[in-house]
Amino acid sequence: MLKDWPDAEKPREKLLHFGAKSLSDAELLAIFLRTGVKGCHVVDLARNLLKSFGSISKIYQAGLDDFCQHHGLGVAKYVQLQACLEMSTRYLAEQMQMGQALTSSLSTQNFLKAELRHETREVFAVLFLNTQHQVIKFERLFHGTINAAAVYPRIVVETALKYQAGAVILAHNHPSGIAEPSMADNQITSRLEQALALIDIKVLDHIIVAGCHCYSYAEHGRMIE
Repeated sequence: MLKDWPDAEKPREKLLHFGAKSLSDAELLAIFLRTGVKGCHVVDLARNLLKSFGSISKIYQAGLDDFCQHHGLGVAKYVQLQACLEMSTRYLAEQMQMGQALTSSLSTQNFLKAELRHETREVFAVLFLNTQHQVIKFERLFHGTINAAAVYPRIVVETALKYQAGAVILAHNHPSGIAEPSMADNQITSRLEQALALIDIKVLDHIIVAGCHCYSYAEHGRMIE
């Protein structure tokens, strides 16, 4: 029984003493679930669910019917989970609101993960910034298949001009969960850098979102200086 565990090992007490980052995925999920089911305490239930779905991201992505097929889950938990997800997305969106300057690569990546990691098909988006690197607009420009999205530089250039952007951050997701860039990713990054440079708009980064992971071209020294 969970109540017989030492306090330092109970998820809620562990979070209070050491912070949420100290908890495993199963422990975080256990706090959300609150209670287990007959013959299975809440942490074991959380572990079983993670094993069944494959990851926290897969739990978030599950539809209502699939979610409720799992023992210990139901409509109420589904609604709570979706509300938690939307609150976290809105919190991160507030950090990137119009007029706010980007202060770190990490905050940008966290925002993009919240926006793109649950997409089941490739989506190519752009953060449009002014010359002080303050956010003007985040916009999804292209939607594709499970492993590709056609990107047209002309549309990116036209949209950047519409918002009078001075810089941009490119972003897209890999539903495969693999963050490494493909040859096509490298080619479109280069094409967009060249196209936007013609109108004096700097591409600061191209970030690939793959589940909870990101790949940053800038952090790997692959952007034009």
